[in-house]
Amino acid sequence: MIDCIVTTAGGIEEDIMKCITPHHLGDFEKYKGPALRMRGINRIGNLLVPNANYVAFEEFMMPLLGKLHDEQDASPAGEDKVVWTPSKLIDRMGQEIDNEESVYYWCHKNKIPVYCPAITDGSVGDMLYFHSYARAGFVLDIAQDIRGINDLAVRAKASGMVIVGGGVVKHHICNANLMRNGANFSVYINTGQAFDGSDGGAPPDEALSWGKIRLDATPVKVNGDATVIFPLVVSQTFAKGGPKMPLRTKEERAAAEERAAAEEMAK
Repeated sequence: MIDCIVTTAGGIEEDIMKCITPHHLGDFEKYKGPALRMRGINRIGNLLVPNANYVAFEEFMMPLLGKLHDEQDASPAGEDKVVWTPSKLIDRMGQEIDNEESVYYWCHKNKIPVYCPAITDGSVGDMLYFHSYARAGFVLDIAQDIRGINDLAVRAKASGMVIVGGGVVKHHICNANLMRNGANFSVYINTGQAFDGSDGGAPPDEALSWGKIRLDATPVKVNGDATVIFPLVVSQTFAKGGPKMPLRTKEERAAAEERAAAEEMAK
């Protein structure tokens, strides 16, 4: 049901990290910065993330970057040269994590591109920084990705934007739709206010003035907490009454794939 996703660096790395080791539910006010810092715990809103989680992420990422670097260097010059982009990196991360609890595992399986214009703004950027000192020359090309998302919008028969939150992600999606004279359908879900001049706080009417939303569209902004509202929206749309698929372990998936292969052979 989804043609592409645009997200932040945090939206990528935390998905992968939670597949390796869990974050912990905390409190917005109870846990203060100095006390957490002394214990090696980082706070993201009401989530508590021990330093050990980032160590585990580093142990996942650094060998992967080395492998991607090898593939880049081993590829021939010219049109067949391997050039990594943020979306290709994210696809590979989803493939390598091989976990059904990962959003990016399913994006890889279903060939859904994931764009991240600010890929370096987080722990992924830290890993790229460390790798650059261990081994120079790794290329991550953002120019290919801006062409990718813009072409996707331009070639669409119709486009719809469901934008959760604001910032660079919201603008990246809207700007891609400017290339096609605006999106046909738009839903914003955030708590941003117009008076602070932020992109997140801007109402759909502002995007309409730029040509990011079509003149004949009927866009909607929902003011509220996206972590509550977005699941409710999805539950009443294409997911309504749909099958509830249980998550499976790697072993269960492997066994199911073996059975499917055996059945195919029997045919």
